[in-house]
Amino acid sequence: MSHNNCKYHHQSIIYHSDRGMQYCCPAYTGFTKEKGFVMSTTQQSDPYENAIAERINGILKYEFGLRKTIASITIARAMIKEAVAIYNNERLHWSLDLKTPQMVHTAYNQQKYKSYKRKAA
Repeated sequence: MSHNNCKYHHQSIIYHSDRGMQYCCPAYTGFTKEKGFVMSTTQQSDPYENAIAERINGILKYEFGLRKTIASITIARAMIKEAVAIYNNERLHWSLDLKTPQMVHTAYNQQKYKSYKRKAA
């Protein structure tokens, strides 16, 4: 469906996945190859490689209702636009010391960086 609804028909579309079973099965990889998709996957199947993107996707899906089937592309775009605006301008983030991303962006280089990367044992 996403291929059929592409606004821009580039020669190759890069599709990123975490090497989940559904993205590695022959039927799916054959489809993507046939459509000219370039597959991109995490290097070591390490979930921490995708952690930020997965976290944001989860928030958009579960907190903003983007998990459900949406009636049209127009409605989906409006919902996504509103969710991203709320996420960036109203939703406080623990990792940003209860600030919004916009507050931190406006005060560039003043926010102390927090790393959640696991330390070697």
